[in-house]
Amino acid sequence: MLICHCKGVSDRAIRKAVREGATNASDVIERCGAGAGCGGCTEAVDEIVRSEAAHHERRALVVVPAARLATSA
Repeated sequence: MLICHCKGVSDRAIRKAVREGATNASDVIERCGAGAGCGGCTEAVDEIVRSEAAHHERRALVVVPAARLATSA
């Protein structure tokens, strides 16, 4: 879906920028240009950044079975 009409940037490009290290709207502007035009998409860009970051935080959590914890102590 096109998020930034001024620069022609999709949500996929913004999500990729976050996966590559963008942590805020300024980082996204530097990486893919979204939000650098009129600024009308900055709320949407911020939401995508938060959503993508939260998604990757959840995926990064490692669940260790209780049985492994008991044997490693």
